[in-house]
Amino acid sequence: MSSLTFRSPSFRFAAAALLFCGLAVPRAHAVSKEMIQLQTQIQQLQDAIARLQQSNDERMGVLKDLVQQTADSVNRMSVDVNGLKLAMQNQQEALGAKSDQLSGQVQAMNDSIDELKARLARMEKALGNIQSQQQSTAAILSNLPQSQGGAAQPNNAPSNAAPTNGNGVTPGPAPTQPLPTADAPQPSASAPPPAGPGPSAQDMYRTAYSDYMSGKYPLAASEFGDLINAYPDDNLSGNAYFYQGEIALRTQKLAAAVKDYDHLLERYPDNTKIPAAHLHKGEAMLAEKQTDGGVRELRALIQRFPNSPEATQARQKLASMHIPASPR
Repeated sequence: MSSLTFRSPSFRFAAAALLFCGLAVPRAHAVSKEMIQLQTQIQQLQDAIARLQQSNDERMGVLKDLVQQTADSVNRMSVDVNGLKLAMQNQQEALGAKSDQLSGQVQAMNDSIDELKARLARMEKALGNIQSQQQSTAAILSNLPQSQGGAAQPNNAPSNAAPTNGNGVTPGPAPTQPLPTADAPQPSASAPPPAGPGPSAQDMYRTAYSDYMSGKYPLAASEFGDLINAYPDDNLSGNAYFYQGEIALRTQKLAAAVKDYDHLLERYPDNTKIPAAHLHKGEAMLAEKQTDGGVRELRALIQRFPNSPEATQARQKLASMHIPASPR
């Protein structure tokens, strides 16, 4: 009976299951231990990654702060540079304004000097006329007959004997010539020539310059033209050409301004407006896009009058155009 029981299929299945369970328990235990170790390693790796991520986040935060600080510094530097550029521009504008003011003052001084020269010329002319009158008067006085105290006696006749004629008769007294009296008409000294009917060059220039300073440009230009027509050889006509150029330059008639400056430069080489005429002619040509001609004019000014205020302005103008003051 026991042998039958052992041989039954259900018994064999139960035995096999028991054997399998006995063998599977150690194997399952080993697999569970490895899983635990693997999970532990994975957890450690996750912790390391988390720490690395945290470290990277901290470093990125520090980098962001540094970048922000750098950006702020750059912005401050940009503001400082812009302020410096603005200050330099304002300084250059102030220097330009001072140069223009100085140039105007120099021109006013030149005008005053020209006026003083004209006055001195008139005084010299008047003094020459007075001297001529004095010389003429002295010549007239030297030609007047001298008054005599008595009649002259012959050298061989006795002083107390009366002269006799051939018949022994004493003649009567000889008639004497009348002496000149104060009422007799005397030759008059030559009078100075009468003045011309028109105004003098100085008066015409003073009137035109006053209208120019008052901003009456059309009237002043006409008056300067009248001065040039009336006194073409007078040095004040050179000043008139200069101010005609100034009026044309201020009214944007650049070609006319260049022609007026050329008239001054060619006809009146000793005029005091020559440096200013070179400068303003060069500026007018540059404004007309005649760059080569304008640069030549400014360089000619610097070469002829290197120490003048106009030469300083010409150097600044060329420097702003990145052009050397002298040809290489």
